[in-house]
Amino acid sequence: MTTTLVVLAHPEGRSFNGSWANATVKACRAAGDRVLVSDLTAMGFDAVERAAHYPSLPPAARFDPLKAQEAAHVPPADIAAEIIRLEQADRVIFHFPIWWFSPPAVLKGWLDRVLQHGRIHTVDERFDRGKFKGKRALICATAGASQAECAHNGKEGDIRMQLWPLAQTLRYLGFDVIEPRVAFGVHGYHEGDDKSALEARLARTLSDQAAVLRDFDTLPLWPFNTDADFDANGQLKPDAPSHSPFIRHTP
Repeated sequence: MTTTLVVLAHPEGRSFNGSWANATVKACRAAGDRVLVSDLTAMGFDAVERAAHYPSLPPAARFDPLKAQEAAHVPPADIAAEIIRLEQADRVIFHFPIWWFSPPAVLKGWLDRVLQHGRIHTVDERFDRGKFKGKRALICATAGASQAECAHNGKEGDIRMQLWPLAQTLRYLGFDVIEPRVAFGVHGYHEGDDKSALEARLARTLSDQAAVLRDFDTLPLWPFNTDADFDANGQLKPDAPSHSPFIRHTP
């Protein structure tokens, strides 16, 4: 049985993001999957990492998040539950909107707190040797702007670059990251024919989600450099490919 973790980062469960996440859950269950759901807003997830989460720390100690996480033999209770979900999952699917050119803050906070140093990753267990090697992750995001505006030459900026930090985080953990799925023009200000066209398009996205889950293991992957593409200083070798403007050769 496949275990799927669905992470939803939207404050309104009746939003399209919520409906899309529900379509994922429904498709997974119909296929016989075990489904785990982290609806971050509904959970009241505390997105801020802080010393108060680690009461065993000496009161006057300077808070070092990585060291505190590594030293915590028992993570904070809310994080322990999320870690169990993440470790049990064979695949992880994220649903969220793009706000101010990045995922919502609650999702970044989930990464900050759940991806505990020493448990989820270590200095020696990352990238090609990450603990989640062989598992897959998918990003399902919405953008208020049009697809043209979110292109590499669009006025809203390249959507792939806005999603790259999350994708790179998953790659850091060892995941294979599937090419993202993005629904464009998703906002509440459409009227008339534009609104009808949007609703029809979003309905197709929801109905297509079952096929996405059915083909999950064969969907194309987001390309990343391997560990062998970098030299001893961690810099891209001259003959290695560049897959992103974030990691590139000198112009």
